[in-house]
Parts: sequence; C-alpha cells; structure tokens
Amino acid sequence: MMHICGFQKMTLLDFPGKVACIVFTAGCNLRCPFCHNASLVTHIRPEERIDEEEIFRYLEKRRNMLDGVCITGGEPLLQKDIASFIRRIKGLGLLVKLDTNGTDPAALRSLIDERLVDYVAVDIKNAPARYAQTVGIEDFDLAPIRATLALLAEGRVPYELRTTVVREFHDVKDIEQLVDFIDGAPRYFLQTFTDSGDLIGDAAMSAHPREVMEQMAEIAQKRIPEVGIRG
Repeated sequence: MMHICGFQKMTLLDFPGKVACIVFTAGCNLRCPFCHNASLVTHIRPEERIDEEEIFRYLEKRRNMLDGVCITGGEPLLQKDIASFIRRIKGLGLLVKLDTNGTDPAALRSLIDERLVDYVAVDIKNAPARYAQTVGIEDFDLAPIRATLALLAEGRVPYELRTTVVREFHDVKDIEQLVDFIDGAPRYFLQTFTDSGDLIGDAAMSAHPREVMEQMAEIAQKRIPEVGIRG
C-alpha cells in the first residue's frame, strides 16, 4: 500500500503539455534544509494518510478529462508498491510523470523497463562538490546520481533535470560546475526558491534576484538545448 500524504486534483503546470493531477508520497532519504515539503519528509502524520482507493475513484471519474498523473514526494521510489500503483494508473489509460531525487537508479530502471513511466523529472541538487552539504547528508555518495543520469541518457523515456536555486547554497560558480556534471541533458530548469513555511531546516533561506537566475540560465544554455527558469 502506498503511503500518500497529499493529492492535488488538477494541474496544468507539473506535467509538460498535459492536464494532470498530483499524488504526493511520504518519506525521503534526503534532508535538504530548503525542502519546502517538510510535512512529507520529517513531519509525517500517519493520520493524514490518504487511501489510494480514494484516488482511484477520482481517476475513474475524471479519466476522460485528465491526461496523466504526476507522482512526487517526498521520494516516490521509496514506496515498495509504486510499480503496482502505477500499473493501475496505466490501466486507466493515463500517462505517468515521476519526480525523483535520482538516488535509486535500479528502481527507476525497473519502471522504465516495464514502460510504466512516460516522463521523468530528476532533482539535481547542486554541483558535485556541494552535493552532500545541499542534501544534508555527510559523505553523500554521488554514484547513484551518476547512474541515474546514465540511465536517462539511454533515451528510453523523455526527461528533464531541475535545480531549486537557493541563495545560501547556489552561486554562479556552482551552476557552472553543475552544468558540467549534467552535460548532455536535453532540458534543464532552474527553479526559484520559495519559502513555503514548511521547510526542513530552521535557518532562513532566500531566493536569488531574477537577474542572477537569468545569468545562471545563460550559463546552462551554452551546454543544454532547452533551459528555462520556473518561478
């Protein structure tokens, strides 16, 4: 059974070019201080768990209005039943977009092999030298991230990479090094940090001004075909 802590019934923004709903799963293996979904990571309330049958009842009713379902978190690949959950979604004729932090390439490969995902979005947290600091885990191993990037580079599923840019963790030099790390990606998005009031860390976090975000985007555009700023 999936541990689902949130459900947004409609979005026109999260699944590129599609009308979708969003399923939020609980739990994450990272502890990014600027994460805006602490309630899905460190402050999980079991009593707020949503019955997945409730979601499928909605999908049954709206299957002709929706193109697909976005599955996000938290980290969805921590859910042991995610494959069976997605099979049910696909059985309704809906597309699936998966958001992941890229730390479980084996689970992602299994879903891709079974053709269960139609679009993947991977959060690339920072340049390699600052990854551990950014994800809040000392001695973080980048090998799974590299394996995920290599898997997606096989081109079997459309994908995007994205980074939530926080002034306290990212500067222009970091983005230059990050772009080197993801060189070869088809599309990359810089996401402007917004304080949701539900952050994991206690320290104050802030966004860069638009001009800095545009400077970072210009750097990425030299190496990546499609680059954008969100937020």
